[in-house]
Amino acid sequence: MYIKVKRFIDIILSFIGLIILSPIFLILIVAIKLDSKGPVLFKQKRVGIHKTHFNILKFRTMKINTPKDTPTHLLRNPDQYITRVGKFLRKTSLDELPQIWNIFVGQMSIIGPRPALWNQYDLIAERDKYGANDIRPGLTGWAQINGRDELPIEVKAKLDGEYVEKLSLGMDIKCFFGTIINVLKSDGVVEGGTGSISKSEVASSRESISK
Repeated sequence: MYIKVKRFIDIILSFIGLIILSPIFLILIVAIKLDSKGPVLFKQKRVGIHKTHFNILKFRTMKINTPKDTPTHLLRNPDQYITRVGKFLRKTSLDELPQIWNIFVGQMSIIGPRPALWNQYDLIAERDKYGANDIRPGLTGWAQINGRDELPIEVKAKLDGEYVEKLSLGMDIKCFFGTIINVLKSDGVVEGGTGSISKSEVASSRESISK
């Protein structure tokens, strides 16, 4: 039952977001075009509900010569590829704003597991164990407020499964406000590596957020 309510909430909030944030979209579009050559939007094939594929939308934060279909944290010296405006967009998570359209058309949800790259087979396989591939991926989710880029794949997938198990309005509200806090603190963003947070630190973080 909540899945239908969740989709209705996604449609309403994403529609409102597209209207209210349109001036910010315009400012960012101009800034990106003035900063570097290339398109304003970055499209990348990601895994959606039931492991279908879709193109996720982001504001472009990297130069056009960046290797494709490679997570940023797996690039050697990723800073060399990130534009000046891109650094600001990533730090503030404003690069994710175009995904409001992905939400509006039903490819994503506001809250859910972050969509894996089509070639992140290990993460996709781990999520299969918990049924995390059978719901719409999200703009943010339970794993994002419990470690984000720092999480090892098996821990990230387990947290995604925990979200699926506890799927409810209360859980979504907790993820939403937890995301706002993390963005303000710039927590969990790792450009050059992954898996640097220990499982004990993850457990500690989850315990503090759950209180």
